[in-house]
Amino acid sequence: MEKTTVDFWFDPLCPWAWLTSRWMLAVERVRPVQTVFHVMSLAVLNAGREGLSDDYRQTMETVAWYGARASIQVEMAYGLDVSRDFYTALGTRYHNLGQPRAVETIREALAELGLDQAIAERSLTDAFDAELRRSHHQGMDPVGMDVGTPVLRINGQSLFGPVISPAPTGEEAGRLFDGVALVTSYPGFFELKRTRTVGPIFD
Repeated sequence: MEKTTVDFWFDPLCPWAWLTSRWMLAVERVRPVQTVFHVMSLAVLNAGREGLSDDYRQTMETVAWYGARASIQVEMAYGLDVSRDFYTALGTRYHNLGQPRAVETIREALAELGLDQAIAERSLTDAFDAELRRSHHQGMDPVGMDVGTPVLRINGQSLFGPVISPAPTGEEAGRLFDGVALVTSYPGFFELKRTRTVGPIFD
């Protein structure tokens, strides 16, 4: 059976994108779906935005860059398949293990996959920001700038979300995907939303 390609834009910093990404991996086990992971940047998205808290603004101006910069370097050097594995290695450390959003954590994730350790040091620089912005805008421009990550593109349509906690598994994951794919197939569909009542649940 021909597989449906789902393009997924993530920033490794975002716990909600992480949960959605784990759901998509579960979907792949029960539906003919292939997820292609692409990098976006919360730092790029929030640059110059009014109304951010001081703590969040500080995060956007510093550590928010590191994981996204490392991810785009991995994609450029090794391809999308390895970038997908790097996201798993880094996201597990960030979210499941609670490790700091720091260069040392990036270095550990690179080492797990046998990747170039210099990528970690370069994540402190803007050397690859042009490519990061290109990837960011590929994902974000079609869905609009009023949202964050995750962004999915299914059936040629881009949508923010779904925002889920915890990530479903098995057939429950498949049924949720069926519903999301269905609403994306209608070009006039724009929004469903309700207030979150739980935080990110990683277990």
